[in-house]
Amino acid sequence: MSVFERYLTVWVALCILVGVVLGQWFPGAFQAIARLEVAQVNLPVGFLIWIMIIPMLAKVDFSVLGQVRQHVKGIGITLFINWLVKPFSMAFLAWVFIRHLFADFLPADQLDSYIAGLILLAAAPCTAMVFVWSRLTNGDPLFTLSQVALNDSIMIFAFAPLVGLLLGISAITVPWATLTTSVVLYIVIPVILAQVLRKILLRQGQAHYDQVMHGIGHWSIAALLLTLVLLFGFQGHAIIEQPMVIALLAVPILIQVFFNSGLSYWLNRQVGEQHNIAGPSALIGASNFFELAVATAISLFGFHSGAALATVVGVLIEVPAMLAVVYIVNNSKAWYLRR
Repeated sequence: MSVFERYLTVWVALCILVGVVLGQWFPGAFQAIARLEVAQVNLPVGFLIWIMIIPMLAKVDFSVLGQVRQHVKGIGITLFINWLVKPFSMAFLAWVFIRHLFADFLPADQLDSYIAGLILLAAAPCTAMVFVWSRLTNGDPLFTLSQVALNDSIMIFAFAPLVGLLLGISAITVPWATLTTSVVLYIVIPVILAQVLRKILLRQGQAHYDQVMHGIGHWSIAALLLTLVLLFGFQGHAIIEQPMVIALLAVPILIQVFFNSGLSYWLNRQVGEQHNIAGPSALIGASNFFELAVATAISLFGFHSGAALATVVGVLIEVPAMLAVVYIVNNSKAWYLRR
């Protein structure tokens, strides 16, 4: 893992502090940024999200989709977790914790927005960071790449209908035009641009591709941190008034991570998949494409919304939660192989 990836939680925490302070000192500047919108899409954030997402998607080789038949059981289990279990289990957990158990400790006017943010976070499987988690468990790289490519392909068609369905079930109004625009802006166009970039770079050789990808990877990091500063600049007032909100939102996210990763790991063992397939399958089943969730939350509900804050909490706990899953997978290998 790079220094950034290893200490992602630290950087996010620093962004919370910097964003809250700047938001209190320069409220006019943040309001001016918020007004830079076209069709409910904030232009500065849209640009930053593209810088974040495109380098990640350029790592995905869609030509490996033909190899998914080599591990049909593992692929099937991960798809089951990603698209049927995780989104619906998160909607249920959000209903239990946000609507009931924690309702008295959260702003009443933001309950629906918090639930929407948690649903957005769970509705998109992770992409780039999965490669890191898979390496840490000695996972099969071809399986990981095939699964990520397949999930990205499905996401183009399934993300909007799935989010719309779950928000509707949760009695939250769905602005379909904005949701569809978000899919086009933050999935379809970046996938196309990323694959064009990938082909151009690979024509000049693998070494050139690796060198350029390493360089623009720093752009992604800078864009992510700047986006977080903007978000917390708008969320500063709410955080100062109720600092426990972040901890309360983290509870259903953490439960979701360990439930889905555990279920995926166990199901792979039950069907007889290899450990180097079960590990990345569990990790892909538990992690989230938080960049997409953050961008869509801002488009649908705005900078000040509970939805935007809920998606950022997912970023905050991503690394420690996933490293815990990596630890469990690695240290349970002997148990896994006894079958």
